[in-house]
Amino acid sequence: MDEKILERFSNYSILCVEDEAGIRKRLVNTLKYYFDDVVDAANGEEGYELYLEYKPDIILSDIEMPEQNGIEMVKKIREKDFHTIIIMVTAYSNEEYLLDLINLNINHYILKPINSENLFSGIIKALGERLTSNLIFTQDCYFDVQRYEFIYQESVVPLRKRDKEFLLLLYRYKNQIVSYEIIDEYIWKDKNMTMSALKTFIKELRQKLPINLIENISQTGYKLNSIL
Repeated sequence: MDEKILERFSNYSILCVEDEAGIRKRLVNTLKYYFDDVVDAANGEEGYELYLEYKPDIILSDIEMPEQNGIEMVKKIREKDFHTIIIMVTAYSNEEYLLDLINLNINHYILKPINSENLFSGIIKALGERLTSNLIFTQDCYFDVQRYEFIYQESVVPLRKRDKEFLLLLYRYKNQIVSYEIIDEYIWKDKNMTMSALKTFIKELRQKLPINLIENISQTGYKLNSIL
């Protein structure tokens, strides 16, 4: 396994949903070696509540669980959210079953028994180009995914983690408006976002950026500058 790629995991948050306490504990302990932000749930209902609260980048979930299974949880998440990476853990390997999982818009599945090798291999495959490709903003400006750095004319632009997360959110929704609600959920997460705090944040970020990447959409939100 590429250690440089595994180091990149620290920039992502992950929610682990597993009903068997012993398995969940082992998974969480393994994930914590590479992810700084790990939360866990014992069933789909609890998992969905934690998803709403934390808005993790990745969800790793078993399927067969009491109270609410993994498929029911995914269906609720995918009603509005098609961007969060979802990886399902399953004991079934028949093609029809796996095709049904893919039709739920999951990003990858891992067959049981689960171990550190197939766990991290599955996460790498699910993240795909997010781990390796540069995200192009302009001819002179891009985000280096492997280094997790914002680059302008081959020089690193010094930014805080929240600055980078906001620019990546704009990129994810390019050609669309990112509403105040989405910014609150994905950038502020468990903290309360005020409009005053958001405006201050945007003003300071614009001052750090060498070009104007952020377009304000009055009383709605923000998007990548339309001239790009």
